[in-house]
Amino acid sequence: MTHPADIIRSTARLRPTALLRTTSLALIITVLFLPFLPLLIWSFAQGWYFPQLVPTQWTLANWAGLASAGSRVGQGFVQSLVIAGISTVLALLVGLPAGRALGLMEFPGKGAIKLFLLLPIIVSPLATLMGIQFVLIRLGLSGTLVGVVLVHLLPTIPYMTLVLSSVYANFDPGYEAQARSLGASPSQVLRTVTLPLIAPGVVVGALFAFLISWNEFLLTFFVGSGRVFTLPMVLFTSLQGGNTGLTAAIAITSIIPAVVFLLFSSQALQNDAAIGGLGDV
Repeated sequence: MTHPADIIRSTARLRPTALLRTTSLALIITVLFLPFLPLLIWSFAQGWYFPQLVPTQWTLANWAGLASAGSRVGQGFVQSLVIAGISTVLALLVGLPAGRALGLMEFPGKGAIKLFLLLPIIVSPLATLMGIQFVLIRLGLSGTLVGVVLVHLLPTIPYMTLVLSSVYANFDPGYEAQARSLGASPSQVLRTVTLPLIAPGVVVGALFAFLISWNEFLLTFFVGSGRVFTLPMVLFTSLQGGNTGLTAAIAITSIIPAVVFLLFSSQALQNDAAIGGLGDV
C-alpha cells in the first residue's frame, strides 16, 4: 500500500515538471506569434512613424475596409477555403493507399518512388509550372477553380503520402486480420480498425496539406490567370497598393483559419476519442 507521504513527494516532484512544460509552451507560443504583433498594431493604427514606439492615433477603418466590395477579401477567403478543403480531401484519398503501399510493402524501386514524390518540393515551382500550364491550357483548365485545385495537389500529395507512409511503417496489420477473422467486412475493418489507428497521422497530414494549399500563391497566380482570386493574391495586391494598415488587417485575417485548424488538430491529437478510443490499448 502506498504511503500518503510518498504520494505527496511524488506530487511535489511532478509540479516542477508541469511548470517547466507550461513555461516552455508559453515561450514557444510567444516566439511564434511575436512577429504578428506589429501586424496587429498596424491594423488598428492611423499612422505609425519613426521614432514612435506605439501609434498615437488609432482607427477601425482598416478592419471596416475588409468588408468593402473593392477589397475582395470575402471572395478570396471563400475561394481559399474551398480550394484548401478540396485539395486536402483529394490529397488524403491519394495519400491513404499510396502511404500504405510505401509503409507496409517492399518492392523494387520503392526508394525511387519516394524520391519522385519529393521532386515537386525540391524542384523550383516555376520549372514545374512551365509544363503543367501547357497541359492545363490544352485541357481548358487554365484560369479555373478545378485547375487550381489540381495544381495544388503537387505539393500537398507528397506531404500527405510521406506522413502516412511513416504511420503505416509502424502499423500492425494483425489488427485488421483479427477483425476479418471475426466476420468484419472490408469497409468495417477500414472504418472501425484502420482509420482509428492511423487517425493521428491523418490529422497531421491534413494539417500540412491544408496549410500548404491555403498559403499557396505562385501556383494560384499562374494557373488561376487572375480569375481565381485567393486570399494570398488579395494580400499581394494590397501590398502593391501601399495601404499598410489594410494590408496588416488582411494578413491577420489570412492566418485565422490556419490557427483554428492548428488548434483543432492539436486538440484531436490529445484526445483519445480521435483515435477511436485505442489510445490505451
